[in-house]
Amino acid sequence: MRKQYFHHMQFFEGYVRNYRRLNLSSAHNCSMFTKREIDYFANLGEIFGFDAFVEDTKFDKLLTHSGQIDLSWRKWDKRHDEENFLYPALHLEREYIWSKDEETIRKLFSDT
Repeated sequence: MRKQYFHHMQFFEGYVRNYRRLNLSSAHNCSMFTKREIDYFANLGEIFGFDAFVEDTKFDKLLTHSGQIDLSWRKWDKRHDEENFLYPALHLEREYIWSKDEETIRKLFSDT
């Protein structure tokens, strides 16, 4: 568990160090912040060898339908399975409307 925490902190620290490269200012609207941040993590996932999907979907067993997610990283290896991804590696949600916080948390922790 400690090793996994360490990797998460490296992602966070790298994101903070590189935030200035997103070239955002108070002149940008919320959707531009969202787009640039999601693009940053999509590119990072591809650098690490994952397939990155913006506006992906995942099936929610509790609600019995698929819900949209902002970004996912998935690992695919043709040597193990030619048709299916091996596992989801990241589910990212970016929310700037505070009243949607509970919906965002539900999406992150849904049983799939």
